[in-house]
Amino acid sequence: MSNNNSLEIEYKFLIRFPDVKILEAQPEYKCCELTQMYLSLPDSLGEESTRCRIRRVKSKEGISYIKTFKRKVTEMTRVEIESEISAEEFESLSKYIRDGYSPVSKVRHSFKLQGFTYEVDIFPFWDDRAYLEIEVESEDINPPIPDFIHIIKDVTYDARYRNSALAQHIINEDIS
Repeated sequence: MSNNNSLEIEYKFLIRFPDVKILEAQPEYKCCELTQMYLSLPDSLGEESTRCRIRRVKSKEGISYIKTFKRKVTEMTRVEIESEISAEEFESLSKYIRDGYSPVSKVRHSFKLQGFTYEVDIFPFWDDRAYLEIEVESEDINPPIPDFIHIIKDVTYDARYRNSALAQHIINEDIS
Protein backbone atom coordinates (compact mmCIF):
# COMPACT_ATOMS: atom_id res chain seq x y z
CA MET A 1 0.00 0.00 0.00
CA SER A 2 1.54 3.27 -1.09
CA ASN A 3 1.04 6.55 0.72
CA ASN A 4 1.05 9.88 -1.05
CA ASN A 5 1.27 12.87 1.27
CA SER A 6 1.24 16.19 -0.52
CA LEU A 7 -0.23 19.64 -0.83
CA GLU A 8 -3.22 19.99 -3.10
CA ILE A 9 -3.57 23.52 -4.46
CA GLU A 10 -6.37 23.96 -6.93
CA TYR A 11 -8.72 26.35 -8.60
CA LYS A 12 -12.32 25.27 -9.01
CA PHE A 13 -14.73 26.73 -11.53
CA LEU A 14 -18.38 26.15 -12.24
CA ILE A 15 -18.56 25.77 -16.04
CA ARG A 16 -21.20 25.31 -18.70
CA PHE A 17 -21.75 21.66 -19.61
CA PRO A 18 -18.78 20.83 -21.84
CA ASP A 19 -18.60 19.23 -25.26
CA VAL A 20 -17.22 15.82 -24.27
CA LYS A 21 -15.93 15.14 -27.81
CA ILE A 22 -13.68 18.21 -27.51
CA LEU A 23 -12.44 17.03 -24.10
CA GLU A 24 -11.67 13.57 -25.53
CA ALA A 25 -9.52 15.17 -28.25
CA GLN A 26 -7.20 16.92 -25.76
CA PRO A 27 -3.59 15.86 -25.03
CA GLU A 28 -3.09 13.06 -22.50
CA TYR A 29 -6.87 12.63 -22.16
CA LYS A 30 -8.12 10.20 -19.51
CA CYS A 31 -11.58 9.37 -18.27
CA CYS A 32 -12.77 7.62 -15.13
CA GLU A 33 -15.93 7.09 -13.14
CA LEU A 34 -15.68 8.07 -9.48
CA THR A 35 -17.92 7.26 -6.56
CA GLN A 36 -16.87 8.86 -3.31
CA MET A 37 -18.14 8.92 0.23
CA TYR A 38 -17.34 11.21 3.13
CA LEU A 39 -16.80 9.40 6.40
CA SER A 40 -17.10 10.03 10.08
CA LEU A 41 -14.52 7.61 11.42
CA PRO A 42 -14.14 6.39 14.99
CA ASP A 43 -11.06 7.84 16.72
CA SER A 44 -9.15 4.60 16.21
CA LEU A 45 -9.43 4.93 12.40
CA GLY A 46 -9.26 8.70 11.88
CA GLU A 47 -6.81 11.53 12.23
CA GLU A 48 -7.63 14.62 14.24
CA SER A 49 -8.79 17.74 12.29
CA THR A 50 -8.94 15.92 8.99
CA ARG A 51 -11.74 14.92 6.70
CA CYS A 52 -11.81 11.41 5.32
CA ARG A 53 -13.06 10.35 1.93
CA ILE A 54 -13.05 6.98 0.21
CA ARG A 55 -13.30 6.67 -3.52
CA ARG A 56 -13.91 3.91 -6.06
CA VAL A 57 -12.22 4.74 -9.38
CA LYS A 58 -13.26 2.86 -12.54
CA SER A 59 -11.10 3.43 -15.59
CA LYS A 60 -10.00 1.44 -18.62
CA GLU A 61 -7.13 0.14 -16.47
CA GLY A 62 -9.59 -1.39 -13.97
CA ILE A 63 -11.02 -0.52 -10.57
CA SER A 64 -9.05 0.96 -7.71
CA TYR A 65 -10.00 2.17 -4.24
CA ILE A 66 -8.45 5.16 -2.49
CA LYS A 67 -8.71 6.50 1.04
CA THR A 68 -7.90 10.20 1.45
CA PHE A 69 -7.43 12.34 4.52
CA LYS A 70 -7.56 16.09 3.88
CA ARG A 71 -6.71 18.96 6.17
CA LYS A 72 -7.32 22.59 5.25
CA VAL A 73 -4.32 24.91 5.12
CA THR A 74 -6.04 27.81 3.28
CA GLU A 75 -9.25 28.02 1.26
CA MET A 76 -7.28 26.91 -1.79
CA THR A 77 -4.66 24.60 -0.26
CA ARG A 78 -5.06 21.32 1.56
CA VAL A 79 -2.71 18.67 2.88
CA GLU A 80 -3.81 15.46 1.23
CA ILE A 81 -2.77 12.00 2.41
CA GLU A 82 -3.87 9.26 0.02
CA SER A 83 -3.44 5.52 0.11
CA GLU A 84 -4.74 2.74 -2.05
CA ILE A 85 -7.02 0.33 -0.18
CA SER A 86 -8.63 -3.00 -1.02
CA ALA A 87 -12.21 -3.47 -2.20
CA GLU A 88 -12.90 -5.13 1.14
CA GLU A 89 -11.58 -2.16 3.10
CA PHE A 90 -13.62 0.20 0.90
CA GLU A 91 -16.78 -1.78 1.68
CA SER A 92 -15.92 -1.96 5.38
CA LEU A 93 -15.25 1.80 5.63
CA SER A 94 -18.40 2.69 3.67
CA LYS A 95 -20.51 1.92 6.75
CA TYR A 96 -19.00 5.05 8.34
CA ILE A 97 -20.57 7.40 5.78
CA ARG A 98 -21.40 10.67 7.54
CA ASP A 99 -25.00 11.20 8.60
CA GLY A 100 -26.79 13.38 6.06
CA TYR A 101 -24.20 12.72 3.33
CA SER A 102 -24.95 10.75 0.17
CA PRO A 103 -22.34 9.09 -2.04
CA VAL A 104 -21.26 11.38 -4.89
CA SER A 105 -20.79 9.92 -8.37
CA LYS A 106 -19.19 11.72 -11.29
CA VAL A 107 -17.33 11.16 -14.52
CA ARG A 108 -13.93 12.84 -14.58
CA HIS A 109 -12.39 13.91 -17.87
CA SER A 110 -8.76 14.97 -17.48
CA PHE A 111 -6.21 16.32 -19.92
CA LYS A 112 -3.02 18.33 -19.97
CA LEU A 113 -2.40 21.69 -21.59
CA GLN A 114 0.53 24.08 -21.22
CA GLY A 115 1.91 22.09 -18.29
CA PHE A 116 -1.34 22.09 -16.30
CA THR A 117 -3.72 19.21 -15.57
CA TYR A 118 -7.38 20.09 -16.17
CA GLU A 119 -10.09 17.93 -14.61
CA VAL A 120 -13.69 18.32 -15.75
CA ASP A 121 -16.18 16.61 -13.46
CA ILE A 122 -19.62 15.80 -14.86
CA PHE A 123 -22.30 14.88 -12.34
CA PRO A 124 -25.48 12.86 -13.08
CA PHE A 125 -27.70 15.47 -11.39
CA TRP A 126 -26.71 18.37 -13.67
CA ASP A 127 -27.19 18.63 -17.43
CA ASP A 128 -26.27 22.30 -17.81
CA ARG A 129 -23.10 22.67 -15.70
CA ALA A 130 -20.00 20.85 -14.50
CA TYR A 131 -16.80 21.53 -12.54
CA LEU A 132 -13.35 22.39 -13.78
CA GLU A 133 -10.47 21.87 -11.36
CA ILE A 134 -6.92 22.94 -12.16
CA GLU A 135 -4.09 21.93 -9.84
CA VAL A 136 -1.24 24.40 -9.50
CA GLU A 137 2.13 24.45 -7.72
CA SER A 138 1.37 27.60 -5.70
CA GLU A 139 -1.55 29.92 -5.00
CA ASP A 140 -0.04 32.76 -7.04
CA ILE A 141 -0.14 30.84 -10.35
CA ASN A 142 -3.02 31.70 -12.69
CA PRO A 143 -3.43 28.93 -15.28
CA PRO A 144 -4.98 29.70 -18.66
CA ILE A 145 -8.57 28.63 -19.29
CA PRO A 146 -8.93 26.73 -22.58
CA ASP A 147 -11.21 28.55 -25.04
CA PHE A 148 -13.53 25.53 -25.28
CA ILE A 149 -14.34 25.78 -21.55
CA HIS A 150 -17.01 28.34 -20.66
CA ILE A 151 -16.64 29.61 -17.10
CA ILE A 152 -19.81 30.50 -15.21
CA LYS A 153 -17.93 31.56 -12.09
CA ASP A 154 -14.88 30.88 -9.94
CA VAL A 155 -16.00 28.77 -6.96
CA THR A 156 -12.55 28.13 -5.49
CA TYR A 157 -13.52 29.95 -2.29
CA ASP A 158 -17.22 28.98 -2.23
CA ALA A 159 -17.71 26.11 0.25
CA ARG A 160 -21.12 25.32 -1.25
CA TYR A 161 -19.33 23.92 -4.30
CA ARG A 162 -17.08 21.45 -2.53
CA ASN A 163 -17.84 17.85 -3.36
CA SER A 164 -18.47 17.19 0.32
CA ALA A 165 -21.13 19.93 0.26
CA LEU A 166 -22.76 18.35 -2.80
CA ALA A 167 -22.95 15.11 -0.81
CA GLN A 168 -25.33 16.99 1.51
CA HIS A 169 -27.18 19.31 -0.87
CA ILE A 170 -27.19 19.66 -4.67
CA ILE A 171 -27.04 23.29 -5.77
CA ASN A 172 -29.46 24.19 -8.53
CA GLU A 173 -29.12 27.97 -8.60
CA ASP A 174 -29.97 29.75 -11.85
CA ILE A 175 -26.88 30.07 -14.04
CA SER A 176 -28.40 31.84 -17.05
